Amino acid sequence: MSLDGRVAYEDVRDVEGRRRLEAWCQEIAANLDVAPKIIHALDGIVFEIRQGYKSKDSKRQNADISNIVSAYARGYLPVFVILSSQIDGDLAARYRNSKCPVLVGSLAPSPHTSTYAFCREIVGYDLAGFFERHSGALRQAIESIITALLTPQ
Repeated sequence: MSLDGRVAYEDVRDVEGRRRLEAWCQEIAANLDVAPKIIHALDGIVFEIRQGYKSKDSKRQNADISNIVSAYARGYLPVFVILSSQIDGDLAARYRNSKCPVLVGSLAPSPHTSTYAFCREIVGYDLAGFFERHSGALRQAIESIITALLTPQ
C-alpha cells in the first residue's frame, strides 16, 4: 500500500493504546455503516495525510476511492487526515460515503471529526500543541523556502 502511514494493531505495544485505537476504528467504521464482519476483520489503520484538499479533480478522487477499496481489501481502515480545514463538504461526503473517515484540522473535541482531537485522545500526542509551540520556526522556514523559490537567479 502506498498511503502515508500504516499502523497494524499488533504493532502497538502499549495495551491501552492498542485498545483505544481498535475501539476508535470500530466506532468510526460503525458510524459509517461498515458491515460488522468487516469491522471485526480489520487488522489496523492506514492514513492518507494532506495539508488541505481543495481539488475537485475527479481523477484524484477516483484514485483516492481506489485506495479506500484497497485498504479494506487488505484489512485496514482507511482514514483521510487533513491538517487544515480545507476540504470541500461534497468531497468529504463522497469519501465518507465510500466508508472512509475524514478528519479535518479543527479544534473540535470529537476524535471522529478532528485531526487534532484524534491525535490527542487516540494517539496520545498533542499535535495542535506541537504546531503552536513551533509556529515561529515553521513560519520562518516556510518564508525562507518561498523566498528562495520566488527569487530570480
